[in-house]
Amino acid sequence: MAARIRIALRGFASASAAAVIGLAATVSAKADEPIRIGFGMSLTGPLAANGKSALLAQKIWEEDVNAKGGLLGRPVKLIYYDDQSNPSTVPGIYTKLLEVDKVDLVVGGYATNMVAPALPVMMQKKKLFIGLLALAVNKHFNYPLYFSVTPTGGPKPEESFSEVFFDIAMQQTPKPQTLAVVGADAEFPRNASDGVRSVAGRHGLKIVYDHFYPPATADFAPIVRAVAATNPDIVCVLSYPLDTAGMVRAINEIGYRPKMLGCGMVGLQATALKRQLGPLLNGIVNYDFWVPAPTMRFPGVLELIERYQPRAGSEGVDPLGYYMAPWGYTQLQILGQAIEATKSLEDAKLADYMRSATFTTVVGDIKFGANGELAKPLVVAVQFHDIKSGDLQPFKDLSVVTIVGPKEYKTGDVIYPYERAKK
Repeated sequence: MAARIRIALRGFASASAAAVIGLAATVSAKADEPIRIGFGMSLTGPLAANGKSALLAQKIWEEDVNAKGGLLGRPVKLIYYDDQSNPSTVPGIYTKLLEVDKVDLVVGGYATNMVAPALPVMMQKKKLFIGLLALAVNKHFNYPLYFSVTPTGGPKPEESFSEVFFDIAMQQTPKPQTLAVVGADAEFPRNASDGVRSVAGRHGLKIVYDHFYPPATADFAPIVRAVAATNPDIVCVLSYPLDTAGMVRAINEIGYRPKMLGCGMVGLQATALKRQLGPLLNGIVNYDFWVPAPTMRFPGVLELIERYQPRAGSEGVDPLGYYMAPWGYTQLQILGQAIEATKSLEDAKLADYMRSATFTTVVGDIKFGANGELAKPLVVAVQFHDIKSGDLQPFKDLSVVTIVGPKEYKTGDVIYPYERAKK
């Protein structure tokens, strides 16, 4: 009997030791397994210039984190697919990331039109989702696990997008009285136009033209002539990159000269389009989210740009990176800080932390407010002037770009009316 007990005890000890060894091996394997972060990104199509620029900054973040030992003792790996700048591809991409690739976490790709169709998938799967430069996509969903790394923050992000433009316009003498609003019939312009109408109403501006054109529009001359026929003092254009180029060319070909023009023209932040349009840009006042002016040199941002620019040529991305790189890096900085603070990859736990935390990023300190939007917007208005060619250097050193508002970031006064800057 005693011998049988000794044999049983030896067997139990061996099994226990094997279990401990197995557990240690599992823990070790888990530590070597990367934390996988999945997303779609516009790497081809009309949004590719901005999407590829954001991706390079995200790769730099991945390298930075892994050089410091990863997160939670594990390396980080980005898993991404090209959404082709096509919203219809987005639900399938995120379904694949979650169900086939089994990524740990997901974030949003670039732009309102790409983030909006992903949100219902996130809601169904109960996943944390951090959008990138997406305007007010959560205002109808009210999804508590959504956060927006988009400078158009505050309680009404659709208004903060254009507020600076109108604040500048209304400081001029005599004050403008009338407004034209024109944009593409797509998610971003629709959301932005809601804000434009509200802000214009507060300023007592009369809207004399308010129309959307089909997204496939190629000839913008008839649209510009229709706007000009209503004789508005200021014109707010809400367009995507291809439309923006067409609109700028049509305005210059026709010789249209309202008192102030620009507002929400996506694409004028991309270096390639700036160089392509060159002197045609003179006088336009448009939104931007970061430029390397002394007023916007937040800790770490110039170091990021200095690392980004030498790699831009070989990776075929925007050579300057001013528009997308700081925000692409910030998006993952925020996620990484939340993971480290909570010691968790649980979506709900991360979201709970993000609602109240302050994050230190390359665009300054960030807090989130209602609907996951930034508590404080970081939108600036810039004016192009004195451009004589498509040379890169004047855009790089900002000698042809002035921040004209808001006052805390301002580097010079607006040239008004538009006609003065065209001379």
